[in-house]
Amino acid sequence: MTLIELGWNSFFDAQWETFKDENLYALRIVRENREQYLAFGELGEFHCEVSGKFRHNSNSKSKYPAVGDWVAASVRNEEKKATIHAVFERKSFLSRKVVGENTDEQIVAANIDFIFIVTGLDDNYNLRRIERYLTMAWNSGAIPIVILNKADLCEDAESKKLEVESIAIGVDVLLVSSMSSSSLELLKKYTNPGKTIAFIGSSGVGKSTLINSLLGTNKQKVNSVSGLGSRGKHTTTYRELILLDNGCIVIDTPGMRELQLWGDEDGLKQTFDDIKELALYCKYKDCNHISEPGCAILEAVKKGNISQERLDSYYKLKKELSYLEDRLTLKPSVIEKSRSKKISKLVKNYYKNYKDKT
Repeated sequence: MTLIELGWNSFFDAQWETFKDENLYALRIVRENREQYLAFGELGEFHCEVSGKFRHNSNSKSKYPAVGDWVAASVRNEEKKATIHAVFERKSFLSRKVVGENTDEQIVAANIDFIFIVTGLDDNYNLRRIERYLTMAWNSGAIPIVILNKADLCEDAESKKLEVESIAIGVDVLLVSSMSSSSLELLKKYTNPGKTIAFIGSSGVGKSTLINSLLGTNKQKVNSVSGLGSRGKHTTTYRELILLDNGCIVIDTPGMRELQLWGDEDGLKQTFDDIKELALYCKYKDCNHISEPGCAILEAVKKGNISQERLDSYYKLKKELSYLEDRLTLKPSVIEKSRSKKISKLVKNYYKNYKDKT
């Protein structure tokens, strides 16, 4: 395969000048599992590990190669093994906070053009979860598309589509079924040669089934969905880059049990563009949109133009990103001290209001 067939373009070609004289080869990561990598290049397929120097200089999980990354590697062609020395700058990347207490970034997929946010129109359907995925996607630098799958199992699929369109502002929302060849034509609009698409969503929403439909094969192993709450069995256990016959590249990802945000508020502003626009019409520039007179957002909620649930979701995600920023810039002891002060203040205000009432 040529590098162009793997998604190489001028963005990476400009970076390649740095490595040309070091007897290195450009490879694209197609699979990653516990720091063991499978990569493709013009010389074929290679099993890779990072070099000792790379490991020593990488102080974050996000510095390590991810599926979709381009890397510079020394190859042992006869063994079909390679050592990764550097990761190319990413033109886009989808990331989240690592699972657990550590404050670190995990790259889900790199160098992507579109992100297919797949939601099943069964018990998986959740507008607040879609807002979270959209915030994550807008922060990536790629274009999000919402895929409402299993339309054949939903009696009010069209109304669900309208609901999602009301909260996915400026985003294409597609109603599809892996059982319908005509609805899959909607996806093919985005599957152009050289483009990379990441499929994300919860377990059991049908990501692998949709990819199989685009492939025309059963390459991706699919298990049946369990009867308990329509939760699918974890079929995809690692991220993998797959080349379609027409030259489009797709990345399948495992279902995400935890989806903690990573990034700044830019993605939040795009997801909640309606709230951002309404804030411009508030009476006071420093309006907190809680109880201030002349608040355009609270008035919109009162009139039913914005749901209280959507506003609550906005505050929740904003608070999460703010706390993440604190974790990244402040020492843990400072954060806890600040939190203790806020709690103490709330308690004092509570008792003050209680005494005033009695």
